[in-house]
Amino acid sequence: MVKIILTAGGTGGHLFPAESLATELLKSGAEVIFVTDKRGNRFSSIADKVEVRQVKSATLKPGIVSKIKAVFDIGIGVLQAILLLKKEKPDVVVGFGGYPSFPTMFAAQLLRIKTVIHEQNGVLGKANKMLVKNVTKIACSVPNTRGAIANNNDKISVTGNPVRPAIISKRDSNYPNFDGNLNVLILGGSQGAKAFSTIIPDAFDKLSPDLQKKINIVQQARPEDLEDLKIRYAENKNLNVELQSFFDDVPERLEQAHLFIGSSGASTVSDVAVIGRPAIFIPLPLHADNQQLLNAISIKENGGARILEWQHFDADKLSAVMFDLLMDPPQLKEMAKKSHECGNPDAARKLADLTLSLVA
Repeated sequence: MVKIILTAGGTGGHLFPAESLATELLKSGAEVIFVTDKRGNRFSSIADKVEVRQVKSATLKPGIVSKIKAVFDIGIGVLQAILLLKKEKPDVVVGFGGYPSFPTMFAAQLLRIKTVIHEQNGVLGKANKMLVKNVTKIACSVPNTRGAIANNNDKISVTGNPVRPAIISKRDSNYPNFDGNLNVLILGGSQGAKAFSTIIPDAFDKLSPDLQKKINIVQQARPEDLEDLKIRYAENKNLNVELQSFFDDVPERLEQAHLFIGSSGASTVSDVAVIGRPAIFIPLPLHADNQQLLNAISIKENGGARILEWQHFDADKLSAVMFDLLMDPPQLKEMAKKSHECGNPDAARKLADLTLSLVA
């Protein structure tokens, strides 16, 4: 039996694509083992079919003492991974980035096992960048991924970013009819900005009362911001608002949305495009390489989204963009079509085909 080891960091942006690939590989009859550190979560949909192993890892934080400790922990993780790989003898090891993926991927390269890195963003992450020189194949979510091009053209395949089966199931859903209501979904991601909880309510306040009465707002907020945000929205009696710190039914929420507003992490952008919803993306300045901006550019260029860069993100500018879109339902419907064209529901299958093509 073909045996594939997947390894990824503990956040959804790394885990969701890994879970999607695992689902495809299991369909082909392969055995799948998932390796992460203690922060990694089990795959929710296939937890009973995938064995999960842990190796030690660490993030390189500022400060000499922290760096020395991190290197020591990563070294232990590499030794643990070497023992694991020698025992399991996988055909291919696939890494999805994040520091927890590094020990296993580096160990696989030391043992001359075929490796694939998958990059979700428009620029190689730090862990993938350290591995790219000796990797067998590079799977990119978007063309011209920064950091992957130089001297690696023969290794690169653009597979897209695998999304969860629950998202793919909504691929053919119709854009919701306009029945007097305008559904706006707002997500900030796991690293959602506090500014979302202050600027976005102010932006809705600047819309006309007649337009406000038509809008249904569904917004995710950081747990520490939730109570203040409830008080803030309660000041405007025209708005119908639902607030939560976490939504476990994002595919259904996206399906019902007339407009999405949120950050542009790789998984978020992929989900929005696969279902096909118009968006206002607000790239968070979490990385010096502007990876969230790069993630959203292709949808914007195709006409499916607007981008409001962080340095221009204020209530006046957001309100102006919302007004332009919400007052023009035909424009929203056309943007939904353009967004849908950018979706890649076959990304998991393409990545599975690439992985299995390396099996001797």
